[in-house]
Amino acid sequence: MTRPPLKPLDDALAELLAHAAPLAQTETLSLFDADHRVLAQDVVSPLQVPPRDNSAMDGYALRCADVAQAGAVLPVSQRIPAGHVGQPLAAGTAARIFTGAPVPEGADAILMQEDCTPLEDGRVRINAVPKAGQWVRRSGEDIVRGATVLTAGTRLGPAELGLAASVGVAQVAVARRPRVALFSTGDELIMPGTVAPGQMREGTIYNSNRFFLRSMLDRLGCEVLHLGVVEDTLAATVAALQRAAAECDVIVTSGGGSVGEEDHVKPPVQQLGSLDLWKVAIKPGKPFAYGHVQSGARRAHFMGLPGNPVSSFITFVWLVRPFLLRLQGATAIAPRSVAATAGFDWAKADSRREFLRVRWGADGRLERYANQSSGVLTSTVWGDGVVDNPANTTIRAGDVVRYIPWAELL
Repeated sequence: MTRPPLKPLDDALAELLAHAAPLAQTETLSLFDADHRVLAQDVVSPLQVPPRDNSAMDGYALRCADVAQAGAVLPVSQRIPAGHVGQPLAAGTAARIFTGAPVPEGADAILMQEDCTPLEDGRVRINAVPKAGQWVRRSGEDIVRGATVLTAGTRLGPAELGLAASVGVAQVAVARRPRVALFSTGDELIMPGTVAPGQMREGTIYNSNRFFLRSMLDRLGCEVLHLGVVEDTLAATVAALQRAAAECDVIVTSGGGSVGEEDHVKPPVQQLGSLDLWKVAIKPGKPFAYGHVQSGARRAHFMGLPGNPVSSFITFVWLVRPFLLRLQGATAIAPRSVAATAGFDWAKADSRREFLRVRWGADGRLERYANQSSGVLTSTVWGDGVVDNPANTTIRAGDVVRYIPWAELL
């Protein structure tokens, strides 16, 4: 029997995103609560930033016409700190001014204090010839009134929240949080803290996947329903799936996605909805399941990840993460990569697209973690990103490779 060809990652992602209709509901949040959320409406500035011409330096506001040459001495007519508005500048005078303070009417330049010498009689010697507009930040130089400063679909972070605040916005409309049910399958899994390492029965392992998957879901702005480790029986899995579909938009599982006798995920998902088992051409990874689970009138997306920790980790960031962002209406979902120089050899070309765990070395080149096995979660902590290595490609030290930092994926 001929096995179906592996599905290229880009094809799998495109097929998956075709099912990701953005959630219709939105909510309004304080900027303090909107980090990591996806903007549902444009943010339009009601004002100019800065609101009026202001000084970019501590120094003196003056008229260029009053300083024909260096050494001119002018009386200081006023002092203008930030947050205060001065009087119109009289001809033949200077105003002591501080960074951010509005430029007084009549002044057309700022001379920094390092180019001036205050005199004991209250006047100031101007030691350089100013140019019109020098060290003046113009009104609207950053933002003009009516400009769209943030567009719907933007994922909010510290910079975006600060920008919204700078135009006087205190609340923003964001997509509602996707509700995601998370559970693992496998009688070999035990939760940390329930059994001491020395008392673990033969063949059991700690459930690490639950913790990194929960963390990544939190960072994606999801509301997570924890169903723990589901017993490896058909009845238990059906019950978990029915509850998850009744309460959530998406169901994410890890493990139990094989086609062996002990697979207790495939039959109940097919019983309650539909399921496609994909073999995606990536390493680590490959097995991935997508389908739907019906519970009454509600229908939830189902995504089954492989059980090996690194396979689950990589498959999540390349398939589940963009899906959940698209559900929230995010427009930028593809991670950005940079060209980097490999400081290692990789002689084992694979027929699948590989994601090699690497980190920046002291010499500015990338170092590769020695053990690239799909079960070695240590590689994800040691490294600071991955090399996206095309199928059937070897790497030699000095080659330029495509590097993607974890910051783009988490």
